[in-house]
Amino acid sequence: MLARLARLWAGRASSSQRDLEEDSVTSLVIGLGNPGPEYAETRHNIGQMVIDELARRGSSSLSVSKKTHTRTATVRLAGGPVVIGVPMSYMNVSGGPTSSLAKYHSVAPTDVIVVHDELDIPFGTVKIKRGGGSAGHNGLKDVTKALGTPDYVRVRVGIGRPPGRMEAATFVLKPFSAAERKELPFLVDDAADAVEAVLESGVESAQMRFHTKG
Repeated sequence: MLARLARLWAGRASSSQRDLEEDSVTSLVIGLGNPGPEYAETRHNIGQMVIDELARRGSSSLSVSKKTHTRTATVRLAGGPVVIGVPMSYMNVSGGPTSSLAKYHSVAPTDVIVVHDELDIPFGTVKIKRGGGSAGHNGLKDVTKALGTPDYVRVRVGIGRPPGRMEAATFVLKPFSAAERKELPFLVDDAADAVEAVLESGVESAQMRFHTKG
């Protein structure tokens, strides 16, 4: 009896996933970071933490796509099917996998949302913008090059500046402090909310909501 129920549930889940994939996907959400357990809890990987949260909200998990060199899933967010994913490459070569995943699902570069860490925003703050420069962020620089335009949406998750004379490159590859880790779930949750707000009502509306918080 239990085995029969398990097969029935698996069949329904598989059917639900096929229905999602057959619906018209119009948006792609990418979380930047570095692969491997040694980087999983670092500041540079907060974009990937947000993707994990979006997968959880969509009752899904990421699967490896060898064609696009990403881990990805199609989930229902803001009432429609959305592709979420993380590159399986290192941060500074994130562009190729991002572009490949967008092309695979026929998503225009302007409908790509990139979630990333931002040094110039205080820890705990989320900002949203479309276009602009990379501000020294090598992941963004490579994504812009691969997509052929800077006019994608960025959900910028604040990690703050390094203390003292610590180099930024060192700071972003370190884990969050003990105090920050207590607040990290709330920050990841806010960033995931920001992604859903962009999907549901657009960049300007999402900016009005998140840029006036606090």
